[in-house]
Amino acid sequence: MCDYSLHAVRSRPAKVGEKLISTSFWRSSTSGFAAQDNREVAICLLPGTELAFEEDVKFYHRWIGTKNTGFRVARFCTINAHLRDQHHDALEFPDGRKVLVTLLTGGQRATVLQLPVNRESADRLRSVEPHADTVS
Repeated sequence: MCDYSLHAVRSRPAKVGEKLISTSFWRSSTSGFAAQDNREVAICLLPGTELAFEEDVKFYHRWIGTKNTGFRVARFCTINAHLRDQHHDALEFPDGRKVLVTLLTGGQRATVLQLPVNRESADRLRSVEPHADTVS
């Protein structure tokens, strides 16, 4: 999912193992994730996508300084989805804190560790798993 503010930016879904970078987008007043080798296309993440950063994640705090989360891993989530015209894309850290993606400082590099399992994939996995009453 990509935040509403990225509607004017080309986008595509994330892939497992992909290298991302936090960035501002040209001709846009917003920021998000892009592939490290193509910063013109926004990379959209699904809630539950897990990211590993090269360094502790930093974000702008009250627009006057930056704060360090103390974590290098995060799970993508959405917050306040019911509120229109507000940013929703966020990262959730192991301590439960959530930070809007638009508040991340630029140039932070991350790798997509895992995409969430959707219902269709889970159903497919269940259909190939051995049943408890099956004798091998």
